Amino acid sequence: MSAVIQPDPAPAPAKAAAPHEATSTRLAVRRFLRNRLAVVGLAVVVFFFLFCFAGPLVYSTDQTHTLLQQVNLAPSGAHWLGTDAVGHDELGRLMYGGKVSLIVGLAAGVLATCIGTLWGAAAGYAGGWIDAVMMRIVDAGIAIPALFILLVVSAITTPGLAGLVLILGLVSWLVPSRLVRAETLTLKNRDYVLTLRAIGGTHARAILRHILPNSVSTVIVAATFQVADAILLVAYVSYLGMGVRPPQTDWGGMLSAGLTAAYSGYWWLILPPGLAIILVVWAFNAIGDGLRDAFDVRGRG
Repeated sequence: MSAVIQPDPAPAPAKAAAPHEATSTRLAVRRFLRNRLAVVGLAVVVFFFLFCFAGPLVYSTDQTHTLLQQVNLAPSGAHWLGTDAVGHDELGRLMYGGKVSLIVGLAAGVLATCIGTLWGAAAGYAGGWIDAVMMRIVDAGIAIPALFILLVVSAITTPGLAGLVLILGLVSWLVPSRLVRAETLTLKNRDYVLTLRAIGGTHARAILRHILPNSVSTVIVAATFQVADAILLVAYVSYLGMGVRPPQTDWGGMLSAGLTAAYSGYWWLILPPGLAIILVVWAFNAIGDGLRDAFDVRGRG
């Protein structure tokens, strides 16, 4: 009697490999941490966020009422950075103004990046005459200086914080759109996008599920630079007296208010906000450079 040959047991399923995205993220983090300037920039940004948002909880000052008995006082133990022309504590003013600058800059940078990302992805994916028309609109917008548009709008109306964010976002989305369009032109010919289109997938699904997720590195880097540019634009407009209105202020407004007093030797009205603007803008640019180098990996599928 012949023995019954039992089939070999099915091999145990192989242990799932770590996701490619997680591996790429870890590699990007390592590259970023090896960039010393980028790490210093990140530390500077974290410091200023803590300084502006948590600082007033520790160092409480009155930034609303005029205090004429303590006008233009030099730095001392009572007022670490002195006072301004209406008696406001300059250190507290630096925190208060920095909060406005960071909020407006961050929100406007994110808004500009979102608009530019959607516009650039749609233009690059559509191609043909649609792409040509959409990018000619971008070229026309880039030809008009953003500062000129801001000055015209500020002369017509008095924007609040939300209005300033909206205006900055609407004049700053052009450069991100060009970056994302260039990335989309490459990604739309990848196998996974072509397969999706062959099986009847919608264009919106191709953009939202495949094009944009694989453009995330470009989007993040663009957002970082846009935040730095937005903070500078806010400072420009406020320095010219067309930014947020009192009692609100930002670092550019502090520079504008302290300009005349600086000729009298009141250096504390100019130096702190000027250094804050320089450091924060440099920090965001350093972070952007570090992220660009960290995500410089092509061919993700």
